[in-house]
Amino acid sequence: MRISTSIINNQVIVDLSGSMYVEGAEILREKLIKHVESGEKHFLIKMDKVDYIDSSGLGVLVSIHKRTRQCNGSLVISGTTGFVKELFELTRLDKVFDMQ
Repeated sequence: MRISTSIINNQVIVDLSGSMYVEGAEILREKLIKHVESGEKHFLIKMDKVDYIDSSGLGVLVSIHKRTRQCNGSLVISGTTGFVKELFELTRLDKVFDMQ
């Protein structure tokens, strides 16, 4: 899993690629929490290059979503395709997240 972040117009852009298993999910969680703790509260998670995500990855996204909501922020997920999109639909997380 590759993770790159940038900040544009007070929004943290997180570009993910590869497969997200437990190890990658933990790294992502640590990076996102650092941004939240530094005062960032708007996130765009780009998942167009993610081909797999496990339950730990979904858990990280739900956790960060909850944190951003608590500080009147936002978390948008964009570009889900294939298995990843189906998983969001199957778990009904596509109704929880702002999906683009």
